[in-house]
This record gives sequence, C-alpha cells and structure tokens, in this order.
Amino acid sequence: MNIVFHGKNAQTFFSDFAPLLEGDHAIKLLPDALESAEDISCYTSADIVVGVKYDSSLPALTKTKLFHVPGAGYDGLDFSLLPNKTIVCNCFGHEQAIIEYVMSALLLRHVPITDADERLRKGDWKYWAGGASGLRTELSSESIGIIGYGHIGKELANRAHAFGMDVSIANRSRVEASSHIKQSYALDDLSSMLKDVDIVVNTLPLSENTEGFIGQKEFKDMKKSAVFVNVGRGRVVDEKALFDALNESRIASAIIDTWYVYPAESDSNPLPASLPFHELDNVIMTPHMSGWTHGTVKRRQLTMARNINKLAKGEGDLVNIVSA
Repeated sequence: MNIVFHGKNAQTFFSDFAPLLEGDHAIKLLPDALESAEDISCYTSADIVVGVKYDSSLPALTKTKLFHVPGAGYDGLDFSLLPNKTIVCNCFGHEQAIIEYVMSALLLRHVPITDADERLRKGDWKYWAGGASGLRTELSSESIGIIGYGHIGKELANRAHAFGMDVSIANRSRVEASSHIKQSYALDDLSSMLKDVDIVVNTLPLSENTEGFIGQKEFKDMKKSAVFVNVGRGRVVDEKALFDALNESRIASAIIDTWYVYPAESDSNPLPASLPFHELDNVIMTPHMSGWTHGTVKRRQLTMARNINKLAKGEGDLVNIVSA
C-alpha cells in the first residue's frame, strides 16, 4: 500500500516505523506545503495518509482508505472533504506522560525541592525537620475535580486517589462513584463541582460542543483559592475569561499546557496567546509538552502499525475509529 506521512508533525513518528509493518509498502515523507507535481500526485493517490490536517487548502485525496491522525486531536480535519468510506483513526498512548506532568506540577506546589537545594548549598537549613519555618503542605490535603473522564481523566483519577486526594468527576455521562471517585457530576451540573474542589483539571478535547465550554461563569464558580490546570485543548477554555480570572485574582493560579496560538511558518516562535499571560506571576506556562515522551511516540506508532497491518490484510477490528 502507498503510505504518506504528511507534514512535520506526522514525520516525528516515522523513525523506526517501517519495521512494525507487515508486508510490502511504499512510504513517502511529504512536507506540509505540497507544491511539486510529484508531491501532489503522491499525496492524492495515497492509500493511507498519516497527518494532522486535511482541508480545502490541500489537494483532494482520491483513493485514501485510511487517514490516521498520529495524535488524539482531529480538529484539523474537514471530514466532509474525505473520500467516501475513508476510515479515520486517531491515537492515544499519551495518558502516562500527561498524568506524570500534572502530578509533577501539582506536587511542586507542596514539595519545594529546588528551593531547598538552592538554600542548603548556601548553608541555609530552612526546611530542616523540627523547625517551624520549614513546615510544608501536602497534596493529599487538596481535592481535585476532573472535567472529562476519557483516557486522561480516568488515569488522572486513579493517580490522584493514590496520592490520597478526594476526586470528583464531571463528565457528559455521569460516572458512578467508586472507591477512588468521591463524587460524580454531569457536565451540565459542572458548577456544583467547581464550587467544591481545590484543583480543577480540564481534559476535554476540542469539538463544536466544547469550544469555549469553560468561560467566565465557570471561573466565577471556582474557589478564590482554586488552581486551574489545562491539559485538554486550549480553546475549550475561553481565553479572555481565563486571563481575567488570573489577572484579577478570581482564582489563585493556573498551570497551562495547551494554548491559543501555535508556531507557524509565518512565526516559528510566537507567544502562545493574544493576551499577555506571560506577564502574570500566577500562571505556569508550558509549550504543549505534557504528553510528548519517547513512550508516547512508541505507543502511537504501535497503534498506527496495527491498524495499517489490519487494513492491508483485509481484516476489520481497527482501533480508535473516529469516522468510517
């Protein structure tokens, strides 16, 4: 089968990918901008496309059987333009990495390891056990509310419970309370959860129903001492509402990994929002890095290879089908 890895994002998954495939395949790496006749012909006639974008700015695909997104988000695809019967699949495998990111960021608020190290190198024993000046707080003293109970939400609930936190969930369908979930809410009752928890974590993907879902009202419902964490999509959260809530100290702080502005050919190093989040001292800003590990790449490669092998052999049972 003719397989195309389209664009820089997709090509990060190419190294060591071919040995995972069964049978003979022709694999071509294509740039984001398809300009040469050869590249356009290769793209339009591909049986399988690995990529994150497909819209009217690209040449029309004519025979694609499988469009495989190498990540979880597929908001860059215009499904109406795909050939009939094209299967669209995505990948997960980033849960472990994202959970480690979230728990690390939250733990650093309670365990001042870096500060303790810097102080002790200067002979400052501030955090020595037995002294009142070094007493610190514990993550287990805080409750966490997770918006969305998909791949990320489920794993985060498990880890937060393991750290002794009270865990609440807000999800489209109500999740049954269990040994590690104290309280469950429907998304249309999100306000009730926000008023009750210390830490709010958004894990929702971007869709027509979730864009701007967390806005001014939701930040007003949160505790003034609340910490907001976004590892879902940036635009699930209204940019101005988030900025105002932080700038006006309506919530205590935020940890933001997903944004509103991303690098492009016209600007490879932009600030991540139209508003000056970088001027605020109550937000930790990271460049959409939470799920990006060697483990994530490998797990996604295995998912894509499995689906391609199944398709090539005429077998069904593809995983992570978004549309068929």
